[in-house]
Amino acid sequence: MTILSRRLLLVAAAGASLVLAGCGKGAGPTASAEDMTLGDANAPVKVVEYASVTCSHCAAFNETTFPQFKAKYIDTGKVHYTFKEFLTPPEQVAAAGFLVARCAGKDKYFTVIDALFRSQQEMFQSGDMRGGLLRVAQSAGMTEAQFNACIQDEAALKALNDRVEKAIRQDGISATPTFVVNGKKVKEGDITLAELDAAIAEASK
Repeated sequence: MTILSRRLLLVAAAGASLVLAGCGKGAGPTASAEDMTLGDANAPVKVVEYASVTCSHCAAFNETTFPQFKAKYIDTGKVHYTFKEFLTPPEQVAAAGFLVARCAGKDKYFTVIDALFRSQQEMFQSGDMRGGLLRVAQSAGMTEAQFNACIQDEAALKALNDRVEKAIRQDGISATPTFVVNGKKVKEGDITLAELDAAIAEASK
């Protein structure tokens, strides 16, 4: 069992108490079978976002910019969007969140991710990480027993760790959020819709 595995198990404990840390900092990626995507796979522009559900900048993008981006580009078939999971402190909370999103099923994955982002500030202010994660899981139809089994799934955790390791080693990712458009890294950190507009316009030439 890895250190992260042992820490992740703590999230299942009722008394788990964790603190908020900042977003992680430290050739072109492509969507693979394990990635979660939205939009037309044949769209001419591919936008990849590396994000963590414990990253405040990622939560801000999800709330302020993503809805406009989705309506303008994903829903219209102009962009194929890929969400790639990354772990930022506290990593065990981020990992648990991603495991819950995947346990909820592909049809509910992005709904759970959105709920996690929206619950982020409350969880960190209250310190009740487990309670916040459990409420999100229950809103997706999971029981507490299913939630506990989900976040203690060693195989799923290993697969998540492998995806993150690939992002670091192969894709050169060191911060969240990071945005890649048609294989070109265009921004690390906060990004505006105008900046995405410019990157997509350039990729469309």
